[in-house]
Amino acid sequence: MEEKNQTIVQKTVKSGITFGSALAMVISYTTWESVGWAIFHGLLSWVYVIYFVLRY
Repeated sequence: MEEKNQTIVQKTVKSGITFGSALAMVISYTTWESVGWAIFHGLLSWVYVIYFVLRY
């Protein structure tokens, strides 16, 4: 039972990180129109998304 719960948590965390990175890159690219900034902000992931929401 514990292995099943651990697997679910790992998949959820991985999906959350992936979605956060994609969201950050889309926001960054539409705002700044730069692939370089989009990649950088994708690495920051949720940090940039939260910053963007609070700032703009």
